[in-house]
Amino acid sequence: MKCYQLQGPDGIDGLALVDKPVPQPGAGEVLVRLKAATLNYRDLLTVKGGYGSRQKFPLVPVSDGAGVVEAVGTGVRSFAVGDRVVGSFFENWLSGEPSEIKMRGALGGSADGVLTEYRVFPAHGLVKTPEHLSDVEAAALPCAGVTAWSAVVKLGQIKPGQTVLTQGTGGVSLFALQFAKMCGARVIATSSSDAKIERLKALGADVTLNYRTTPDWGKKARDLTGHGVDLVVEVGGVGTLNESIRAVRIGGTIAFIGVLAGPPPADLRLPLMVMQQQRLQGVTVGSVEDLQALADATAQSRMKPVIDRTFPFGQVKEAFAHMASGAHFGKVAIAIG
Repeated sequence: MKCYQLQGPDGIDGLALVDKPVPQPGAGEVLVRLKAATLNYRDLLTVKGGYGSRQKFPLVPVSDGAGVVEAVGTGVRSFAVGDRVVGSFFENWLSGEPSEIKMRGALGGSADGVLTEYRVFPAHGLVKTPEHLSDVEAAALPCAGVTAWSAVVKLGQIKPGQTVLTQGTGGVSLFALQFAKMCGARVIATSSSDAKIERLKALGADVTLNYRTTPDWGKKARDLTGHGVDLVVEVGGVGTLNESIRAVRIGGTIAFIGVLAGPPPADLRLPLMVMQQQRLQGVTVGSVEDLQALADATAQSRMKPVIDRTFPFGQVKEAFAHMASGAHFGKVAIAIG
């Protein structure tokens, strides 16, 4: 089989296409023939060598993949040959609260990922693909989808009539917009591109703000609602945290996810967060149970992830470069096999 490996922290150019034997499933394991993968910003950081000390080399990168069961090991009853499946980001976080042990098996980081034609998964780390989704669409669910689900539904507990603010047009942000609308919430969405703003409106955003022409978008969002939004899905990180604090109502929540916007400003408004009793909630993907809940909700609502572009397996470097450019709207995908 063919797979991509990172031989070291050499960036996109360090990705090498290599041949390896097809692995065989052991007891409780499932061999999956991968059909599609999608990229996350975390994968780009990993390729650049900037995702922490747990990264090992050589490493098969990328966390999010979907495919078809090729073979099952002894004792596996939940899957059969031919089933379409998605692998969970954390293979060992089955349910409940996170812990160090549960979060050790992160695909494409501390464990080999899915940029390969075949991979063996523990049966407990797989979920069946919703029937209405293609393999490319299903491959968008494990990281971006579950992260947004955790931020909006599980931890954010958004209810009908509440207001959610999303940032940008990456995978997590678009999923968050879709889930917020699924919950009956109002959505304020930001982007630096007027063309992308039109697409956000088409996806269901109730209000849109261009954060380049409206740099005080947090204040603007508070003014628009009269008291502030209930939840900000914060993918920018500390670089955009000030405006998120300004946007959130007293007692509201900032779901803190990303690191896209660079270093913190000199005047970080943490005292304002204290005075308004806001909650800063860290979000790191979720469990297999969360992925299953997301898959069930997606199947019920017939919701589809937004796919920007699909690259062939031989153009993985081009796929990473496209994501790094920031030109994408939704998920950047790779067709495998």
